[in-house]
Amino acid sequence: MTDTTGGETDLIKLYSQRILALTTEMPFTERLEAPDATVRRRAPLCGSTVTVDVTVSEGRVTGYGQDVKACALGQAAAAVVGQNVIGRSHAELARARDELRAMLAENGPAPAAPFDEFEVLQAAREYRNRHASILLAIEAVTQAVEEAEGGAQTACG
Repeated sequence: MTDTTGGETDLIKLYSQRILALTTEMPFTERLEAPDATVRRRAPLCGSTVTVDVTVSEGRVTGYGQDVKACALGQAAAAVVGQNVIGRSHAELARARDELRAMLAENGPAPAAPFDEFEVLQAAREYRNRHASILLAIEAVTQAVEEAEGGAQTACG
């Protein structure tokens, strides 16, 4: 494909093969029957939504389910979350969320392991309108774990 404006080339880079592959590797796509907390988040600009269910025991995620209705970038981010969420604490999830935000908005480094595969989404930095969709899953699970532990006042998001 040749595009003198570079727009098509930029879009191809944004939706790289690895990002598209992640969309097909999303784990935990079934909702939990008896979650400790459920959080639904929506990106108003694009309409992407993510609903997550968690169970938590001794401060760690023991069960996870997600329903993801998002663009490929949001799906890829949800896949990274799903691949790494079991066994994580609220602090680990909050750190990954904050590092992902910084990577996107402040050109920070990719999040630390085990969430380092978020690095594949660095190409989305210049597409600020996509950041909310990318952040949905990690924000939702962080909030859900907080709620499951009794630390949040509301389930709004």
